[in-house]
Parts: sequence; structure tokens; C-alpha cells
Amino acid sequence: MRRDLLCIDLDSSIKGVDNIDGFEALRPPYPVELKGEGPMEYRRVGKHGLKVSELSLGAWLTFGAQIDQDTARECMLAAYESGVNFFDNADAYASGQAEMVMGNIIQELSRSELVISSKAFWPVGPGPNDRGLSRKHLVESVNNSLRRLGTDYLDLFFCHRYDPETPVEEVVRALDDLVHQGKVLYWGTSQWRGGQIAHAVGLARQWGLYPPAVEQPQYHMFKRDVVETELVEAAHQHGMGMVTWSPLASGVLTGKYNDGIPDGSRLAQQTWLRERLTQERIAKVRQLTEVANELGASMAQLAIAWLLRLPEVSSVITGASRASQVHENLKAADLKAKLTPEVLGRIEAILGNDPNAQS
Repeated sequence: MRRDLLCIDLDSSIKGVDNIDGFEALRPPYPVELKGEGPMEYRRVGKHGLKVSELSLGAWLTFGAQIDQDTARECMLAAYESGVNFFDNADAYASGQAEMVMGNIIQELSRSELVISSKAFWPVGPGPNDRGLSRKHLVESVNNSLRRLGTDYLDLFFCHRYDPETPVEEVVRALDDLVHQGKVLYWGTSQWRGGQIAHAVGLARQWGLYPPAVEQPQYHMFKRDVVETELVEAAHQHGMGMVTWSPLASGVLTGKYNDGIPDGSRLAQQTWLRERLTQERIAKVRQLTEVANELGASMAQLAIAWLLRLPEVSSVITGASRASQVHENLKAADLKAKLTPEVLGRIEAILGNDPNAQS
């Protein structure tokens, strides 16, 4: 299953420099293309040296829940063999089963080629310390995730939400300790606001600790405000990357709900997600589907490729319940070149929700 060794085209990564804390650091974009079997492009995580595939695969709602071990293996191998190196998980996904499923598959692959992530915040047990971002819970969560995933370290570890009950300094110091212990290589945040990230970065710099390297926000065509008004600036200011989740708005942006909710679909199984399906959104998806058809692509591929227009996005985390979905989603990378200023302008006119537009 191993791919051939890949050669990095270093010239393609030189896009400009910035000075962050006195260090010369590359600014976004820094797409570094590895010449291998597929067209996958690899982007740096902010100013850091770690590179992730611009499209990645996540385990939320699928691994250990909607799909069995064999199907998960097919999905993960399909992604890996197409050049995906980043696989996202969390301690709370399927009550830990998602990590166990992924851990079984990791054993078949070359660990050094993978970027594996997990997260902590949501309750994983009945006790008062089985949740949040206390030092106790973070340390126990990392140790449990390592055990379930069958690995010695996590490439990325996210604070799954901001915890108002735990001092940010406690969070930063705990993650810094985990980095020094070699259990976590880079840590980040998920669904944090720009000011919360700035606070964590400021404390880390003040005390000489490892700051957050990456933010994982929800980002899709219908949810843009925080990313485009706060997090893009935070990425530039702090040298962070972004790995985004829910690119298809739980399937709304595939177009499959234009005529109702099909049996067996995500919205049929997860009723709490149905609030994302409105008549206004369906009307817009129908218009966007026409644009996708003109480009020779699916609606899903257009929605994913549109996210990659931002150089601050290091990777778009996709989900899949079968290998064919993996292959279809990855074709979005081929669509980037067709997203000309004219096409992007048409998309903006349809969406009508640019958070930075002058009112």
C-alpha cells in the first residue's frame, strides 16, 4: 500500500515572507506539490513546517457509527492511495469507537507518512472531569486517544471548543507539556474566536510556551462570517493554519436534498442537522448546481473547491460513507483552476452572503 518516495518542488513553496516574532516565515499561500501518483497538493500549516494534503478525511459521524470497520478501511485506503495524508478524529466521536476503527487501519500504513489528529472537550464519561480543557482532562484524553489509535504521538491535537471554566493559561501550559513529552507535535483550537486565539497566543509568547499552530473552524458556503472576518486575519497575525470541517453543510451542498430528504441520508439519520435545510438554501444550491454543471463538476466538488480559494486554508476535511464518495470529493482539487474571478463572482452573486461586502 505504500506510495513511492516523493520529491518536493521547493521553488513552488516560495510565495513571500513575513516577519513573525523576529523570524522570517513564509506567509500563506505555501502550497507545496509533491510529485507522486496523484495530483494532490500539500499545504503548510501556517508558518510551520508541517504539510498536510489540501483535502483530508475525517471520522465524524461515520467511523464507528454509520459505517463498519471494512467500509472505513476502504474509505481511508482510497484517500491514502490518492495522496491524502491528514486524517482527523476526536475522543468523543462514536464514544471513542472512531479512534479504535482508525487505529486498526493505521497499523497497515506507514505512520511517518500520516498526519493524525484528535481533540478533547466534549463529555466522554459521567464524571465532572471527563470533559472540558482542564489539565487533568487534556492529559487523560491524549493518553486515551493514543491507546485507541495505537500510536505513540498525535501530529495535531485540538481543543475542541473554548472552555470558559478553565483558565487559558492552564490550557496552554498543559498542551506545552504534552508537546515537550512528545505525545503531541502541534496543538490547535477548534471553533475558537479570533480574540480567544489571540489570548492563547499572547500567553504562550509571554511565557515561552508552544502557541496554537492551527484552528479548525466550521466553514462552508453558508457559514462564512467568523472565518472571513476574524480567522483569516488571525492566521496571518499569528502564523496559524486552518483546517476546515463540514464543507458540504452536512450534505446540503451536494444538492441531494433539493427534492426532499432521501431515506438513509445524513439528515434522515441525524434529525438535529435538519435546521440547516431551508428553502432559501435549496434555491441557492439549485443555482450553484447549474454553475457546477457548466464547469463539468458536481455540486459537492464545487463547494469543496470554493473553500480552497483561501490560501489560509491548509486543508478541507471531508467525510465519506463509502470509497466512491472519497474519490468524487477528491476530484474537487482539479476544479480549482476553473474558479476564475468571473466564476467566483457568479458564486458570490448567488450566495449573497459575503461578510466583508459593503452594505
